[in-house]
Amino acid sequence: MEMFCYQCQETARGKGCNILGVCGKKPETSARMDLLLYAVRGLSLINRALREKGEPSREASHLIIDALFTTITNANFDNDSLDGYINRAFELKNILAGTAKKQGISLPDLPEVEFYARPEEYGKAEAFTGVLAEHNEDIRGLKQLAIYGCKGMAAYARHAANLGYEDDDVYAIIENAMAETARPDASVDELFSLVLNVGEGGVKVMALLDKANTETYGNPEITKVDLGVRDRPGILISGHDLKDLEELLEQTKEKGVDVYTHSEMLPGQYYPAFKKYPHFAGNYGNAWWKQTDEFEKFNGVFLFTSNCIVPPKKNCTYLDRVYTTGVVGMPGTHHIPDGKDGAPKDFSELIARAQQCPPPTEIEKGEIIGGFAHHQVIALAPKILDLIQRGKLRKFVVMAGCDGRFPSRDYYTKFAEALPQDCVILTAGCAKYRYNKLPLGDIEGVPRVLDAGQCNDSYSLVRIALALRDALGLKDVNELPIVYNIAWYEQKAVIVLLALLALGVKDIHTGPTLPAFFTPDILKVLQDKFHIGTITTVDEDIKKMIG
Repeated sequence: MEMFCYQCQETARGKGCNILGVCGKKPETSARMDLLLYAVRGLSLINRALREKGEPSREASHLIIDALFTTITNANFDNDSLDGYINRAFELKNILAGTAKKQGISLPDLPEVEFYARPEEYGKAEAFTGVLAEHNEDIRGLKQLAIYGCKGMAAYARHAANLGYEDDDVYAIIENAMAETARPDASVDELFSLVLNVGEGGVKVMALLDKANTETYGNPEITKVDLGVRDRPGILISGHDLKDLEELLEQTKEKGVDVYTHSEMLPGQYYPAFKKYPHFAGNYGNAWWKQTDEFEKFNGVFLFTSNCIVPPKKNCTYLDRVYTTGVVGMPGTHHIPDGKDGAPKDFSELIARAQQCPPPTEIEKGEIIGGFAHHQVIALAPKILDLIQRGKLRKFVVMAGCDGRFPSRDYYTKFAEALPQDCVILTAGCAKYRYNKLPLGDIEGVPRVLDAGQCNDSYSLVRIALALRDALGLKDVNELPIVYNIAWYEQKAVIVLLALLALGVKDIHTGPTLPAFFTPDILKVLQDKFHIGTITTVDEDIKKMIG
């Protein structure tokens, strides 16, 4: 076995990638990620102890979230970049261990690897750094569930921190979870409690990022987004980081280029602060996995601000025009570092390259509508309540989460098409690309697809549900006319699921398959306590969920 990874929905045979990642991750890259997470567990153990003394290291907290974020699916394929994270993690761990000892803090045995500075030997550490180092399948699955939830939390925490918003409770939950997964004696009951605590952290971090985004850029507004192209060179920005979008728009003013959004950056179109830029064009393309074909037609340059980058095909013509930033890495691309001392990132090289490119080739026409985050939907509450009371709106169907490559995901398109006309879809994340361009119409002016934004904007769906609960005078969110049919792919969808469970939401359906790290025993507990189920057929699920 060259490697073992089962953190995404498309893992090989539904069991685990053990030769090469379906995502394109190579064994030597996987070994680096496992070693980095091993170092993070040791760093978390120390920082948790320091936090109990009231003296945690903010540098350690930042490194922990960046290390978790860079190991998320489709974020970093660059071994040199990962080596840098590994060295920093072990060096800082050793420094903080010395600090703790000077303060008389008794530390447990810490994860340690003497040869971490020799990348050619990383593979030898897999026996005790890899996923399979834990032999009990249930313990392993629960530990990985907690770790994957932490990866999702870390992504959102980093985006919030980039805007100057941080919450020590979020850092404490992540560090505690990572420290607890290092325990060889952790029980199943303890780990189930830990997983739900991670879910509580998910609620906190999504609320934090929502606050960061809306206080910085305003509340998203209902917006029609153009799908066509203009006649000037273009920059296509992908990912989730709105700070990067702001800095790029500011630096491209009057430079003769247009900026387009791609995939999960589409919701950037909904924020008032970005509408003042006349060169902020529409959205180009679809979900992340179609990029290897669609990028060939864009002709300009590309900026990846977070995960969802895909290794290009062998005959790729655009790789040298790809720029990455933050935790993203891909061999053969250009990386833009953070600005020094809080200064903006320098996008001048990217902009100069874009100015030399021909305009994008149009791949579709028309427009899509979005911007239905909690503030906007709550403003529509009187109309929505009226529709519910008159029997015009029977059910909300939450279809949030991720899209993916497998043909089985056509289910979500067919499900949306088959929904009765008195049902409205609430969505967030790139799962929406399966149906957000369908002519599904509206209910007396309320569109039947309400797009709240990115995967992290699933918090908006929670806010909407709680507002509806209060408006309808209900006590339990599970009494609402809302059903959940969520598609998952990677770890940010995992934290969304755990956040919903922490809020007590039940009867969630997920697909297209259940996670490989859900053992039969883990699944039974989740089914018994939260009634979690998987999808079946469109007709059967419509009957089950809608009636």
